[in-house]
Amino acid sequence: MPRGRSTFTKRQKEHTRQQRQRDKAERKNQRKQDKTVALSGDQMAELGETAGAPETLFKLGGGDVAAAVEPNLSDRIRE
Repeated sequence: MPRGRSTFTKRQKEHTRQQRQRDKAERKNQRKQDKTVALSGDQMAELGETAGAPETLFKLGGGDVAAAVEPNLSDRIRE
């Protein structure tokens, strides 16, 4: 039994839709790769330096982080 014109059109539409989905996924993966490449080099070094210094994370004057946190914990225990 021969296929009608509408069946052919439906198959073409479905094929086009699938191709667009593949293209979209490929672009998304490319953006992810570009983002990770952009964070390499100097930016990664800067991030490492910032993350490696706890006083910058807690905005302390360079003192011991544990000593600064302990009074807060003892206050909570008393409550």
